[in-house]
Amino acid sequence: MEPQAGITVRRALELPALRRGLPEVVAAEDRLDETVRWVHAGEVPDIASLLKGGELLLTTGLGVGARPADQRAFVTRLADRGIAALVVELGGRFSALPAPLVDTARTRGLPLVQLHRRVPFVTVTEEIHTEIVNGHYAMLRSAEDVHRRCTDALLRGGGAPEVLGLLAGFTGNPVFLETPDGLLMYAAGPSGSGHGDLRAGPADPLQVWHGLRRRQGRDAEPPETPAGGVSVDIPGGGAGPGSVRARLVILPVDGRLGQVHRIAAERTAGLLAVVLMQARQEEELAARGRGDFLTDLAEGRIGAEDAPGQARVLGFRPGDGLLLPVVMRLPAELIPPGEWAVLVRAVQEELATVGLPALLGVRPVEGRVPLLLGLRSDSERSAAADRVAAALRAGVERAGVERAGGPPPAVVVGVTGDWTGAGPGLRHAAEAATAAQGLPQHPWYDARRLDIDLLLWRLREHPDLAAFVDRAIGPLIAHDRTAKPPLLPTLEAYLAHAGRKAETARELHLNRQTLYDRLARISQLLATDLDDPQAVLGLSLALRARRHTP
Repeated sequence: MEPQAGITVRRALELPALRRGLPEVVAAEDRLDETVRWVHAGEVPDIASLLKGGELLLTTGLGVGARPADQRAFVTRLADRGIAALVVELGGRFSALPAPLVDTARTRGLPLVQLHRRVPFVTVTEEIHTEIVNGHYAMLRSAEDVHRRCTDALLRGGGAPEVLGLLAGFTGNPVFLETPDGLLMYAAGPSGSGHGDLRAGPADPLQVWHGLRRRQGRDAEPPETPAGGVSVDIPGGGAGPGSVRARLVILPVDGRLGQVHRIAAERTAGLLAVVLMQARQEEELAARGRGDFLTDLAEGRIGAEDAPGQARVLGFRPGDGLLLPVVMRLPAELIPPGEWAVLVRAVQEELATVGLPALLGVRPVEGRVPLLLGLRSDSERSAAADRVAAALRAGVERAGVERAGGPPPAVVVGVTGDWTGAGPGLRHAAEAATAAQGLPQHPWYDARRLDIDLLLWRLREHPDLAAFVDRAIGPLIAHDRTAKPPLLPTLEAYLAHAGRKAETARELHLNRQTLYDRLARISQLLATDLDDPQAVLGLSLALRARRHTP
């Protein structure tokens, strides 16, 4: 159980001071988990006016009254005040609790306890107060521990997603960061990830958010925080002292939220305020949230039936047409953490000129930029791919994140389809984008034409692949290390042109006889016939495999 500012009625009855009084619960036994905020002892008829709510009231019954109407009114006023429980000591005013008192407590759901033995009320008060104070300190320590872990995560180079994930794990409930006008920026589940595999356990955060929006029946206004939830403003959105930059929301979906969770949220909000002060961090955070959604969709953690609603939460409304998955891969190690925000802004501005519905995400750890486009028909695929690839590369160039000598970004376009095919299409494009690193540069690659490279890339660490490359073209590799001119480029051009010598010669700027001599030398070194289709297939595979082997 999480520490809280108070103890339950059940716990109070288990403490030695009250246990010695032989307590018996006679009403609302199902409400014993109510929190006792404080303890009060009193014998006046209007004791309810002296209470604030949440107290455990100790009395001998002198102020309860003798008439049934007075007894019912006494309990009603206490229930209206919201006290945690009423404990009556027998033997003074009553030998047994009056029926009107018991019946009213049962009707109002107020825990009513009778003590069969006399106990010093001062001892009960001291013992329960000590327990409450100890619980309060434990609660503060627990909240401080979350704050410390979040701070450590930021010092290690983490960002808002890591902080929100830690808070979600502590509360056991989904946590959301929204703009002041209610638009979702990022969602984290109790697993600690943005949108992890939560189907068998805690609720998926995007699904929760979509359901909340749908129940409230409006898209434009900020959603209200449901009862029992926690909402904390994150300052810093403007010049005024009360300005709000974002809002941190925790929803009690998988468990109840207590005061300790609010304290932890308030301390976390202070850290997030510092994080969001950095330029454009909100844009990067929202892009990371969309990247989490697209990754979960690609890996099958979000079903086709839930995906459209969650995509709408993220601002993507493609209509009834087709979806086109696209993935750009950049060398993640060449992009400092602070430059992802610049990249997101530049790419989004370039994509705005394409004129198609687009859901853009980023995955900084993998160096991936996944996105979904909305198309009217499959006939638009090629033209849309041209425009999107140009926009992505222009955004990278504007952001200035490429480094001299590093590989250029690889843009891979998947197969069009509906929401059922969007996930597999994104996964295929993402894998193919990894395999495309090191291939001859193209404006964009068709994922379907990279299947052989993808297969070879998956086998890159298998010793048989390196052995195959060595058997097939090893003599040619050895020749090019020591002799001039190198012959591998000639073989690559020859195979790329399907054995058409005239086109090969033009590409290499060679006369026919020089090309013939080089091809003859290649055949001699490899002891193979370049006109044999099987030999040509093996050489083509070996040249492709060489790009993926050490």
